[in-house]
Amino acid sequence: MSKYMLIMRGTDESNAAIMANFEELAPKTYSYIEELVKAGVFLAAEGLDTADNSVVVDFSGETPVVTDGPYGETKELFGGYFLLDVASKEEAVEWARRIPSVRGSKIEVRRVAGDDEKPLGGDA
Repeated sequence: MSKYMLIMRGTDESNAAIMANFEELAPKTYSYIEELVKAGVFLAAEGLDTADNSVVVDFSGETPVVTDGPYGETKELFGGYFLLDVASKEEAVEWARRIPSVRGSKIEVRRVAGDDEKPLGGDA
């Protein structure tokens, strides 16, 4: 089994649509999580606060600089994640396709490197 993170990515428009449809999406999301649990693949899931409440620590200079908000010119922001323990990337993709969401949202599927390995390139 391998761990995969399903990263929820959205734009200002898709995030606004999610909030506008929150009462409809929340029960669907809880049902989705129940399916993950029943299948034995669920490890964790969390939603992130809005980017307006974030800070960025920039290490591009000699000392770290802290600024408010996300990076400038950001078109997509991470909104949260699901962490699954599945047999393959294909299985992770199938679970990602079932996440309740709105038009304009994206789900990035990324393998989590094990404690004893460095992140792999290519189709690991």
